[in-house]
Amino acid sequence: MLDTARFTTFVAAELSVPVGAVRTLTLGSHGDTMVPVPSRCTVTVDGEDKPLTDLLPAERIEALVERTRGGGAEVVALLKTGSAYYAPSAAAARMARAVAEDSGAVMPVCAWVDGEYGISNVYLGVEAELGREGVRRVVQSELAADELAALRAAAEAVRAKQADVEDL
Repeated sequence: MLDTARFTTFVAAELSVPVGAVRTLTLGSHGDTMVPVPSRCTVTVDGEDKPLTDLLPAERIEALVERTRGGGAEVVALLKTGSAYYAPSAAAARMARAVAEDSGAVMPVCAWVDGEYGISNVYLGVEAELGREGVRRVVQSELAADELAALRAAAEAVRAKQADVEDL
């Protein structure tokens, strides 16, 4: 949710629109293997949801994707000491509210993936429906081929990190 919020903010600033007019998504993991998903980005313009690709050229979208991947480092550099804590707190509050209210809200979270996107046996950033029992189900959506490949690469990177700590 944190990375999705950053992506949303960067797109809104680029287009000079309110943050509430932008819908973005990031999947995968935090950092270099993060998968911002431009194919799922829309911006409400004059009451109509328009794909991001209709509003910005590919090179500007790629620049926003790269800025999103480096967003955590950007925040830390601006703060000089410490790390980001407002946005993670807000994300945690939204997730807790979805659980407490048993709302079924769908949001990007780290969840156990077992077959979705052709990926199994790893915790990964995906969209999931949240309710009283926590993650009710992973919500799989259509991704562009390059986005799917990047998500699978992120899963392998997470799996490799899991293997590194397995014997600790």
